[in-house]
Amino acid sequence: MALMFLNGAAMRGGPLHHQLRGAPLVGTARSAPRYRYFSVGDRFPAMYEVGEGGGSVLGEVYDVPLSVLREHLLPAEPAELEIGVIALADGAACLATVLRESWLDSPELVDITGYGDWRAYLAARPS
Repeated sequence: MALMFLNGAAMRGGPLHHQLRGAPLVGTARSAPRYRYFSVGDRFPAMYEVGEGGGSVLGEVYDVPLSVLREHLLPAEPAELEIGVIALADGAACLATVLRESWLDSPELVDITGYGDWRAYLAARPS
């Protein structure tokens, strides 16, 4: 089992939530305020650690069996993301998918750090 911070389509009600295979929700959480948060072509969000000048991201923490991570959740992630360890606002460490450094110059990235919440960003987009 591993604690996994989710901040996009795998959260409750999202189209990838079934990939968790019933892993229990530990609770909602915020990351430490040291991440830039991006929309990648309005398809999914991505976090990238910058330290100072970053923001906090809202997400959900799940207790996920490693086999579920290996066989279901991680294979469903886009190529722009990789597994990493982030800091939560309470100081705890947690697994999460983060933006690969090689994608930082992608023209598809839109900085949504000010929203700090994927669902809030999606709701605010013009239709």
